[in-house]
Amino acid sequence: MTAGIKTRLIAFAILSAVGIVYITASYLGFIDKVLGRGMTIHATLPTSGGLFEGSEVSYRGVKIGKVAAMNTSRDGVELELALEEGTKLPKDAPMYVHNLSAVGEQYLDFEPADDEGPYVKDGDRIEGSADSLPTDEADLLVSLNDFVKSVDEENLQVTVSELGQMFDDTGEPLQQLLDNGSRFIDEASAHSDETIALLNDGLTVLGTQQDNSENIRSFSHDLSLLTEALAHSDQDLRTVLSGTPATAKEVDLLLKDLEPTIPVLLANAVSTQQVMVTHLGGLEQLLVTFPRVIAGGFTGTTPDGYGHVNLQYDSDVNPCTDGYLPPSKWRQGNDLTDGPIFPAKCNSPLPYVARGSKYSPGTPLNSNPGRTMVGSYDPVTGLVDGAVDANGQPIRYVAPGNLSVLGGDSWKWLLVGPVS
Repeated sequence: MTAGIKTRLIAFAILSAVGIVYITASYLGFIDKVLGRGMTIHATLPTSGGLFEGSEVSYRGVKIGKVAAMNTSRDGVELELALEEGTKLPKDAPMYVHNLSAVGEQYLDFEPADDEGPYVKDGDRIEGSADSLPTDEADLLVSLNDFVKSVDEENLQVTVSELGQMFDDTGEPLQQLLDNGSRFIDEASAHSDETIALLNDGLTVLGTQQDNSENIRSFSHDLSLLTEALAHSDQDLRTVLSGTPATAKEVDLLLKDLEPTIPVLLANAVSTQQVMVTHLGGLEQLLVTFPRVIAGGFTGTTPDGYGHVNLQYDSDVNPCTDGYLPPSKWRQGNDLTDGPIFPAKCNSPLPYVARGSKYSPGTPLNSNPGRTMVGSYDPVTGLVDGAVDANGQPIRYVAPGNLSVLGGDSWKWLLVGPVS
């Protein structure tokens, strides 16, 4: 063996020894103590909960140190925790003892609600409670034994027997159920986007229902009142329902008997209604004025006299031709070409087109000679809209009252009243 090889072997042995010593010292914490690294805090627990010196200490499952020492006290067990340098552990972080493996090796885990400060410093103390400890295996076994003993053996036998009968000869349906369940899961996975969209839309619907909660409550309350009223009227409803078929049959026969004349009647009614709507203003004036005229006529009648009131429509006026094209200039009905615009209007005075726009309400009577008094009438004040006399005073239409007090001359009011 040459001198170079001996030198390399000696150097390897020395480096290996130094490495082993460093790793051992680091694992035992000697390096941190010598160099002053890390920090030490104290914790108290009612019992050890299975912890031992060297047990791992973690922060939400991440290792941050270990249990350096354990001592008993009057209140339980005091732990000395050696934490890594730079560890930011909130002071209010609760701690729990958990099982690290199935064989029962425990570790101490800190599980704070958030990572906000203040943080522990070297020498600080954290106190644990009974909630920090895991359930004792002995207590678990005792509770399990008590639970098993609490089950009645006879009832348990009946239950097992009934379960056996329930699942008897159900292998094939259960297999189909499992197979269809797998298909259902596959279909749900294939339509995950639609499911997510449905959940989002469902959230919108729930939000809308929450916004309309008062309306929904009001609707439910009104629906409750309606159903209560229907319940109280149950006998009447039964009577109506029992008599409805016969009534419907009679109505059907009546409509069939009137089938030739009802369409004509309805068509005439529609035409009449259109005419009445067109002349609604005149009808309203007629309904207001006619009772006053009749009342004034009878108040001017004495017991030994006679008065006569006549309401008559004048249909003897011929059509107006002044202001329209003569028949010689009329165009044929099949001529669809554009023709010259001719401002057709009636130039003839009354009684032609007395209901036309030329005599419509809106201007004083004396501004349009020959214009009749046509306008709306206010039965409260007696004023006629837009109507004034020669002096510019508004025309007031009032009831003459009971004129029979005038005696034999009361009939003269029929002539004098309208003039006044």
